[in-house]
Formats: sequence, structure tokens, C-alpha cells
Amino acid sequence: MKKLYYLWQFMKSNRALYIIAIAAIGVATFLSFLWPMVLRVTVDSIIGDKALEAQGWLKPVFSGAYNFFGGHSGLVGKLWICSIVLILITLTRGVFLYFKGKWSAVASESIAQHIRDKVYDHLQLLPYDYHVKSKTGDLIQRCTSDVETVRRFLSIQFVELGRALFMVGFALSFMLPMSAPMTMVSMALIPFIFGFAVIFFIKVKNAFQLSDESEGRMSTVLQENLTGVRVVRAFARQAHEIDKFDEKNSEYRDLTYRLIRLLAWYWSISDFLSLIQIAAVLILGTFWAANGVISLGTLLAFSTFVGMMLWPIRQMGRVLTDMGKTMVSVGRIHEILDEPTEEFNDDEEISVKGKIEFKDVSFEYEAGKPVLKNISFSAEPGQTIAILGPTGSGKSSLVHLLPRLYDYTSGSIKIDGIELKDIDKHSIRKNVGIVLQEPFLFSRTLKENIGMSRLDCEDDEVFDAAQIASVHDVILDFQKGYETAVGERGVTLSGGQKQRVAMARTLVMNTPILIFDDSLSAVDTETDAAIRTQLNKREQKATTFIISHRLTTLSEANIILVLEHGELVQIGSHEELVSQEGLYKRVWMIQNSLEEELETELENNNVKIGIDKKKISLETAL
Repeated sequence: MKKLYYLWQFMKSNRALYIIAIAAIGVATFLSFLWPMVLRVTVDSIIGDKALEAQGWLKPVFSGAYNFFGGHSGLVGKLWICSIVLILITLTRGVFLYFKGKWSAVASESIAQHIRDKVYDHLQLLPYDYHVKSKTGDLIQRCTSDVETVRRFLSIQFVELGRALFMVGFALSFMLPMSAPMTMVSMALIPFIFGFAVIFFIKVKNAFQLSDESEGRMSTVLQENLTGVRVVRAFARQAHEIDKFDEKNSEYRDLTYRLIRLLAWYWSISDFLSLIQIAAVLILGTFWAANGVISLGTLLAFSTFVGMMLWPIRQMGRVLTDMGKTMVSVGRIHEILDEPTEEFNDDEEISVKGKIEFKDVSFEYEAGKPVLKNISFSAEPGQTIAILGPTGSGKSSLVHLLPRLYDYTSGSIKIDGIELKDIDKHSIRKNVGIVLQEPFLFSRTLKENIGMSRLDCEDDEVFDAAQIASVHDVILDFQKGYETAVGERGVTLSGGQKQRVAMARTLVMNTPILIFDDSLSAVDTETDAAIRTQLNKREQKATTFIISHRLTTLSEANIILVLEHGELVQIGSHEELVSQEGLYKRVWMIQNSLEEELETELENNNVKIGIDKKKISLETAL
């Protein structure tokens, strides 16, 4: 019932169109029942000589038309009039069916657009942690395939529910006055067909959910492979990736094949029951017509009625099947919509100078598994804070707390004396620029990628940011300069170029707090130094956090934080840290000795071995 409520809410702004569409199908259904009645009158009272029979409110209508054209004597030689009446009924029915299709299609497309917009908007407001843990391929399927399932049901099958109800109601009102025994025979198996459809609906719903989830897993493998196509090529992993996709594809095939088998069973059994129903009407009807219990026209009318009813009743299986699929899809869509979003206050504006104070800050992604433990330090506006530590020590987690990508578990972080949790997330993120460890570029031009962080960004600001990031001259060397289109995820650029473009995109924001999350790793030492020099020349120097393993980069910082196992084990300037025992001094000594080895090996023309030793020793130190 909850999913039906969700579906009803999706239809909120288009319910009137559906009511009109259902009314149109009701008129079309009524006209379809008039057709056998006209046929009955033609056979019994025009071709035959039986007195005109019509029940209820139809009697004055049929009697008036019958007498208007001269009764039996007037119509017996003018059967073309009956043909014209049948044609007019068919044409009118076709017009109402057209409007039914048009209005239901307009409504369903509008609803699908509304759902897609709502899900997309909701995804934009979900926390950073949600997107880190979610599978992109599965999210894409929910936004496309699942929405399409809902649209298809609302466009085609939803109004069919109304048609089936109208069909049964009109059938009883037309058939009972003609012959109650024949009505009982004609309706005998319909409850069984409908009951079978309901049982089938329960079975197929679970089968479809398994198939749909399997398609999501297959989509995830496909998305990951296409995104990481360069990695696959670099390691010659094509065969492995083909096997992995084939495994998910086979799973999807098997589950879908099971679904198809269930559908085949339903249609074959319902066909069999329908044929028995038609056979019963024809056999008993012929017997009764031969014995004068009913007229030949009545037999023809009942045969037509049964044929008309059985298809919509059988179609209820398809309607319920699609309804089951739709309920699964609605549930998957609402799993996204039920996720709590981040709260923003766009009216809140703050002026940040850049004074930062951490006091006994602890953080954990999962309860009982701390990533940061009692971190305390402070930084004045404009200072540079460098962070060193082995992999998994909590460096990125620490800087991710500043723009509130995550909220700290305990302790206190203050920005200019204000508790960070009291500052609106949207407001603080306008004042914290972060260059992530893994840069992401969109499939747009270089100018659009750099300027997208600010909607009011001028071209001169884009060029200045690119110059600070030491990528301006590189861009000008491209044939189209800043109008060069970047491939998806920046695949047309080198790692260093992509990193610097992402850096320029952050610098355009001109924020008072700036974070480089190991984002200088993809550039050479000379470029690294040039970027830091340009940053220091900025008119308003930002409070800057730099995560790096290059001690030449770290040594110029005002404050250096050394993390191990989530704890702050050392803090101080470069001079202070090299004078005390600890990780920083070990790394400093190793790098100095390796530089000497490297110089010696360069003189001996043995560059490769020296570089390898440097890498191994540094990893050992960390």
C-alpha cells in the first residue's frame, strides 16, 4: 500500500488527465458493446421476423431508430443503413480511443519527467558519504530503466484497469436482460481467470525484482569498465573484464528467462481457460438457439461479448504483471528519495578570514572504528598547514571535515571562533576550496571546466587561475586553446594537466581556506614549486592545507602535522621537526640520502636504479 501511495503522489499534478482518459475509455467500451446489440437487432428483427427486443434504457433508443427507418418492412431492403450505423459506432469509438491514448501518454510523460527531475535534484542534495558508497551503474538504472517502467505502466496499463472494470460492468448490464442463463455460462470461468492473474502477479513480482536488481549489477560492471577503460588497456585485462561482464550478463539472462517462463505459463493457461469459456458459450448457446430458448441474434451477441470480455480479463495478467514491476521500480526510486538530504540555508552568508582551531577532534566512518583521535591544533589566517603521514593515517579525512563533507564525531572545530557544525554547509563550502586527490573533469571545454565553480566567473579570472595553476601556457598550446573540449572524466589530458585544471577550477573561487588533498602528486617538482610560488604572491593569501609526501613542499609550511594511525604524533615547523626524533626526521634523512645517491648514479648514467631505490626507501619510511 505504501508503494501505491508513492505512485499516487507521483501522479499528483496529472490526476485530472487520467480521469478524463478513463472516462474516454469508458465511452469507447460502451460503444463497443453497442456493436453486438445492433448486430442482434439486424439478425433477429430485420433479417428475421422476430419482434424488436431491447431492455431498459436501450429500449426507447432502439425502438425510436427502428420505427424511424420504417420498422421491419422499411429496413429489410436497406441493410446498408445497419452497416452505416456500425461504421459510425466504430469511428466514434476510435475517436475516444485516440483521446484516451493521447491524454494518458501526455500524463505519463509528464509524470516521468517529474520523477526524473525529482530524483536528480534529490541526488544533488544527498551527502558526500552516500555517493562514495553508492554504485553509479545502479543509480543510473534507477533514474532511467525504473522510471521508464513506471512511465510505461501509467501510459498503457493504468487505464486498462478502468477498461476492465467498465467491461465487466457493461457486460452484466447488457447480458443479464437478454438471458440470465447465458450470462452465467459466459461468466463462469472469468473469476478463475482473474484469480489466476492475481496469483501470477504475486509470483512475477518477486521474479521481476530479482531480474531488475541483476540488471543493476550488470549496469554497474559496464559503467565501471567504460570509465576505467584506460586502466583495462594498460594492464591488458580485457579477457578478465569480458569474463566478469559475461558472469553478470548470464545471471541477468537466467533471471530474465525465469521471468519469461512465468509469462509463458500465464498466457498459455489463460488462453486455455479462455478457449474453454468460448467453447462453452458456443456449444450451449447453439444448443439453446436450436431449441428456441434464445434467438440466433442473442447467440451472436453473447459470442461477441465473450470475445470482447476475455481479452481485457486476460490482459489483467499483463496489467498486474506490469503493476508488479512498477511497484518494484517505485520502491527502488523511493529508496533514493527516502535518503535524508543535507540541509542548506541559502540565505545565510558568512565572512571567513581563515582562523582555524581543532580541539580534541575525533571522527569515525563506522561506530567503534575511529579514523581520527583527539586532534588538536590551530592556524592563523594566511598560514600554510602541511600534513604528512602514511596511507590510512587520516590525512584526507581530516581536511574533509573542514567543508563539512563529513561531520566530526566529537571535539570542536572552530572557524574564526564559530563552531563549524553551527555554520550552514552551503555557506562554509563557498569559503573552502578543495582540490581532491582524484580530479574529475566534465565533458566540456577547458574554460567551462575551470569556470564552473562560479557562475559569474569572467574570462580574465579563468586565465589568472590557470596561470597560478601553471596550466595557462599548456592550454594555449592546444589547437583550440581554452575552447578545447575535454573528453569524459578528462581522458584527453595527462594526469598532471588534469590535476592542474582541477586546481585552477578551485582557485577561481578565491576562497579564504584552500585545501590540496595530495593534489600536487601528479605534477613534477618544478611545477609544484611554481604553483606554490604563485599562491604565495596572491593578494589575499588563503589559509592553505597541503597533503604531500614531498618534504620540499612541506618544509615551506608554517605548521606541519604528522599523522600516524589517526593520531597527531608530531606538530611544528620544518626546523623543529628535523631536530626531534620521529617519522618526519626519518623521511627527511632518507630523502636527503637518496638525493645524494641519485646525483651519484646520474653521474654514472644509472638513473633508473636510483629512482627505484628512492621509491622503495620512501615507502619503507612511511
